[in-house]
Amino acid sequence: MYQTTIKKSVELVGIGLHKGSPVKLRLEPLESGSGIVFYRSDVDVSIPLIPENVVDTKMATVIGKDGHVISTIEHLLSAVYAYGIDNLRVVVDADEVPVMDGSSASYCMLLDEAEILQLDKPKKIMRIKKEITIQEGDKYVKLTPSKDLNYDFTIKFPHPVIQEQAYVLKFTKQTYKEEISRARTFGFVHEVQYLRSKGLALGGSLENAIVLDEKKILNPEGLRFEDEFVRHKILDAIGDMSLIGMNFIGNYEAFAGSHDLNHKLTLELLKDPANYEVIEMVGEELKELEKAYA
Repeated sequence: MYQTTIKKSVELVGIGLHKGSPVKLRLEPLESGSGIVFYRSDVDVSIPLIPENVVDTKMATVIGKDGHVISTIEHLLSAVYAYGIDNLRVVVDADEVPVMDGSSASYCMLLDEAEILQLDKPKKIMRIKKEITIQEGDKYVKLTPSKDLNYDFTIKFPHPVIQEQAYVLKFTKQTYKEEISRARTFGFVHEVQYLRSKGLALGGSLENAIVLDEKKILNPEGLRFEDEFVRHKILDAIGDMSLIGMNFIGNYEAFAGSHDLNHKLTLELLKDPANYEVIEMVGEELKELEKAYA
């Protein structure tokens, strides 16, 4: 299996979650070995997608360089990772990625339009060799060695609609598109009101998030899945773990995980080369992995 990029450039325009202003996003092909690189066209700054460039994880994963940031990158990256894309330039003309409908479905459609192009160098993949856990109170995120890739997530909220939800994704590109990509981000009315008082979440609406008051969902169309909340947490986790820099083989498990815990997990993983091995996707034994991104 070889590294990939996209066959042609594609673009869209959507509202930024925090500023509420239109953001133009363009995806462009890159050659083998380039990785994922973000570029802010309004300030002429490139920000490679590496853990060291993460500058904030409180409400979203935010990368930055030279004082310039790009926020809310995880939904786009979730789709890019699920499609197995190794090399890509992401151009935006503002400090955040468009939120679209609050899921990654729009980005899956954009990547389908762009099509996948196979390049000339073998794809590299990370195999998890040791168990790694980040725990804060009862919240934790964990990586364990495995022959395949599963995301096992549990959430627990004191809200009658959410309560405790658990979901296990046996990862392939197809299961991601069918089970995860349409799951939207969610928030509570009191949180939205507070954020807007701080000049944030100005683009948030029932069009791009599930919004709840103390007892119910406010979206008239209801949920896309009965357990949409935990599925979206898996969507976020897949995007956050893409900061590793390549697809990986291993199991991810979380209870009440967050962008912050995921970032700490990637740093802990990469801190010690004994935690993993990087292998090239060649040989018969890796044929099954190819099918995951077909």
